[in-house]
Amino acid sequence: MQSNVQKKHLRRQRRKKGIRKGVFGTPQRPRLSVFRSINHVYAQIIDDLAGRTLVASSSIKAGAGGSNVAAGAEVGKQLAQKAKAAGIKEVAFDRNGFRFHGRIKALAEAARKEGLTF
Repeated sequence: MQSNVQKKHLRRQRRKKGIRKGVFGTPQRPRLSVFRSINHVYAQIIDDLAGRTLVASSSIKAGAGGSNVAAGAEVGKQLAQKAKAAGIKEVAFDRNGFRFHGRIKALAEAARKEGLTF
């Protein structure tokens, strides 16, 4: 018998699979993938054709301290600044099966505020 945690994980994996069918990163418009754990928030910009991570940021590197909405916003801000320095202006947003609220939403809004388009 499965626990609630296992069921929750399987539901997220199913949502993720459905989202990834339509979201693909190209050199002109790479994919911004977001992952949130209990302790941290991670984001990376990926070129799926080359299979490379172009830019990455996390709440660990950002020094945001933990995993809250402020940490998500700081990760989004730093990721957008790194992307601008790398010449990336437009991305496809991949929420990775997570609901678009809280830390994920804060990260997206901060990245948009810094100039990323998606």
